[in-house]
Amino acid sequence: MSDLKKMYSQIVADEFSDTLKLSLGDTEITYKKRTWDMDGEIRGLRYGENPDQPAALYAMEQSNCALGGKKWRSAKDGIVSTLTEKQMIQAGKHPGKTNLTDVDNAANILQYLTKKPAATILKHNNPCGAAWQDSLESAMSKAFWSDRIAAFGGAVVVNRALDKATAELISSQYFEVVAAPSFENGVVDILKSRKNLRILELPQLGRLEEYCGIPFLDIKSLMDGGLVIQQSFVNRIRTAQDFIPATAMDKEGNSYATRNADPSEVEDLLFAWAVEAGVTSNSIIFVRDGATVGIGTGEQDRVGCVELTIHKAYTKYADSIIYHKYQKSLYEWQLLALSDKKAKEELEEIMHQTAEAKGGLVGTRLVSDGFFPFRDGVDTAAAQGITAIAQPGGSLRDFEVINACNEKNIAMLFTGQRSFKH
Repeated sequence: MSDLKKMYSQIVADEFSDTLKLSLGDTEITYKKRTWDMDGEIRGLRYGENPDQPAALYAMEQSNCALGGKKWRSAKDGIVSTLTEKQMIQAGKHPGKTNLTDVDNAANILQYLTKKPAATILKHNNPCGAAWQDSLESAMSKAFWSDRIAAFGGAVVVNRALDKATAELISSQYFEVVAAPSFENGVVDILKSRKNLRILELPQLGRLEEYCGIPFLDIKSLMDGGLVIQQSFVNRIRTAQDFIPATAMDKEGNSYATRNADPSEVEDLLFAWAVEAGVTSNSIIFVRDGATVGIGTGEQDRVGCVELTIHKAYTKYADSIIYHKYQKSLYEWQLLALSDKKAKEELEEIMHQTAEAKGGLVGTRLVSDGFFPFRDGVDTAAAQGITAIAQPGGSLRDFEVINACNEKNIAMLFTGQRSFKH
């Protein structure tokens, strides 16, 4: 077993070139491989997605990209790719690919959440929890308790200077990465109590509003060595006025519409649609009061994703009760309940409380990255007590989905934009 553990601490040498050049007709982008001087040794990425995959990080060095007459992100817009030794305040086991791509996807979400202190926790390039609140400490707390289980070993990324109260919360749990635009006095010392924590100071995290609406070149490699190139996703829903009223007509020409969403519902839907930009499709997000309550990712069917997200919310709700009372996880308590009568009775009571509270989903708002092809997804979510929905719209059965909302007095807005992420 000790030999197997070594694979996670090794550094995989890469043989990738120091420079990379991409030409698209008259457009040319040049990149330079990023390495760091760590204790007198020059190192690049620790490894790729897995310990036996060499990997390299490249930062854009020069670009004249002007495809379609649009402004594209340039070399001066570096955040993660331009990470320096000075910004790597504590390297821990210095970063591999997944550490940096988690931070990058957090920035992708946070660029749409700049008007309030916001915190995100990512694992496997998906948010476990996210929140924007009046204080960073509150945002971090709500993001963490959205899914305490999944947050274990995650990357915490915030959009404001990290303060002591937030740092104490972070250091009380196990995370692999924390990234912030800056750190208040004394905060780094608190974080360094976790010796393997990677502490990154990325000033651009405090200026993410400058990135909104400016695309970058998004490149996907195929298994045959080919490439798919696209313009990156740009969120068009930035204000309440960007939503579209949910209306539709059936084949007979009858018109359908839901009630108007109230201001608090719209605010939550704006928040949720921003988080949606960083979630793998098919996905569903439940939110309430500026914090995620349940995030479902990567499912093949829409109603199945709703069901999965509900199941996750119930699990996390029960876990939260048990952890607050006993500092044990739901799964540890379930194991104890197999041999302890009192623990079994307590578990049954907690699961009853969870069912009564519908996993904390009552009063939540829901977003879907794609339209509802049938009303079943809405019916399933409505049974949990949601009050409002945002979704792209455009299904042949939009009128059926609107009917499902009206039966439960649920407001719905269309985004006019799909938010798939593959």
